[in-house]
Amino acid sequence: MLWKTIVEILILWCVIYRIMLFFEGTRAIQVLRGIIILIVAFILFQKLNFEVLSWLMTKLFAISIITILIIFHPEIRQGLARLGQRHLFATKLKEEELDYVLIQIFEATENLCKNKIGALIAIEKNDPLTAYIESGAIVDAQVSSDLIETIFTPNSLLHDGSIIIRHGRMIAAGCILPLTQNPDLSRIYGTRHRAALGLSEETDALVVVVSEERQDMSLVYRSRLYKNLSREEIIQKAEEIIKIKKEGV
Repeated sequence: MLWKTIVEILILWCVIYRIMLFFEGTRAIQVLRGIIILIVAFILFQKLNFEVLSWLMTKLFAISIITILIIFHPEIRQGLARLGQRHLFATKLKEEELDYVLIQIFEATENLCKNKIGALIAIEKNDPLTAYIESGAIVDAQVSSDLIETIFTPNSLLHDGSIIIRHGRMIAAGCILPLTQNPDLSRIYGTRHRAALGLSEETDALVVVVSEERQDMSLVYRSRLYKNLSREEIIQKAEEIIKIKKEGV
């Protein structure tokens, strides 16, 4: 029946789309895209009765499967292990969960400001931060002001890098972020601000920066620096930015 076919197509499209989002930012996404292109080409050749090209594609598939299994064995194993995790089809955080996460973050950053301790916290939105997560140490813990303060305590092994938060959890710490190459940036801003701006130039992540020299905190989003905000204003701005939908969605 027609309605069954439509339902099957919608379900298949949703699953493929979610899996592609899940693997975005890793080498596996390149393999996945390549496989999809080959499948589309193979179906097209068969529909057009291109016998030689169809035969070549069949042989290419056989060789490609073996090659992919060998070269991308680690990525495939990690991907299959993660397929059953809850956040593969996760939706956005609920209002109260978002409030809790932001309160914990800004409670920690306030205390770090008072104690002249710098900090850098990146909150993932739509663009995946997988490559930067892999540069740090996996934490995968509930967001906690105490834990954030502990990580950024001087002499801590992870205090120099950034914490990355994904789906309301602290995924990794000590992560290395790209530095902005903007020559117009004032010299008063140090490495943390440059790293925050660098990440914001490449992704839509919201970055919280604490300056140990000026004892203040700022938000960075889409290459824009928000500073001199009260605690209420900074939380409100953070909520507003996180709730911005991805362009075109």
